Amino acid sequence: MESDLTIEPLPFIGTLKNGSTVESLRSNEVVPASLDLRNNVVSKDVVYSPELNLSVRLFLPHKKSTELAAGEKLPLLIYFHGGAYIMGSPFSPVSHNYLTEVVKASNCLAVSVQYRLAPEHPIPAAYEDSWSAIQWIFTHSDGFGEDAWINEHADFDRAFLAGDSAGANICHHMAIRAGEEKLNPRFKGVAMVHPGFWGKDPIDEKDVQDDGIRSGIAEVWETLASPNSVDGVNDPWLNVVGSGSDISGLGCETVLLAVAGKDVFGRQGLAYAEKLEKNGWRGDLKVVEEEDEGHCFHLRNPNSENASKLMKAFVEFIIHR
Repeated sequence: MESDLTIEPLPFIGTLKNGSTVESLRSNEVVPASLDLRNNVVSKDVVYSPELNLSVRLFLPHKKSTELAAGEKLPLLIYFHGGAYIMGSPFSPVSHNYLTEVVKASNCLAVSVQYRLAPEHPIPAAYEDSWSAIQWIFTHSDGFGEDAWINEHADFDRAFLAGDSAGANICHHMAIRAGEEKLNPRFKGVAMVHPGFWGKDPIDEKDVQDDGIRSGIAEVWETLASPNSVDGVNDPWLNVVGSGSDISGLGCETVLLAVAGKDVFGRQGLAYAEKLEKNGWRGDLKVVEEEDEGHCFHLRNPNSENASKLMKAFVEFIIHR
């Protein structure tokens, strides 16, 4: 049965299949961190892994009339960018501008994580780095870590994971590991926006049936992101929904899952929500769906009405927990 949905493919897949290199897709444009106010937010970069030269970008709100009171605690947001594990960074204009708006609207302290990219550093490097960053951040939970902003302002009883696309996939695996290793304090919530979950076969009759799209995603994963995987796109890192893995141990209290009707990963996202509910996870789940939008539309068109709706849902998820 053919899907009756108009699926919007990922634009970089066609570009790569036409012979372009990963390097040609990566942008060298960087927004520098700044202690000068930008939309009432200040930012700075801190190295969390000297041996790998990896940093996090911190975002801190600055009140219009006065600075944050000494010791004022804010929700802690740990964010993972998308980009198919081969592109993106916390320092790109897209990531920086988006996190600035989130922090301004939610009055949280955000930590945007840099992780190594494929193909130079194939999977599982991104997951290893992400967990290393979380561990580094949680060394501040007693107030005696390396960074003063996190020590003084992060409320670890209101800690959240969030990410888009590949970053949302990373969020899932970090929450599973947090549950397995009994990370303390437990994450209050995880927000996954258009998570990059996939498998060799369509998840249902409404999932992507087009062989060209499916082979394109498989090629990106198998030749660039994870060439050492023996299972291809059925690798449990990617095939979260259909792999038979137990996700009941997701280490958080709440999940916000955003999906888009024209996103190639949309049906996988909905199937993940169903699996989460049926798999015995004990927590609150909220699904937000925009039927007429494509993958990560909120980053491509941040001023659109639907992007504003998604931002509102994300902010409310943080401030009302």
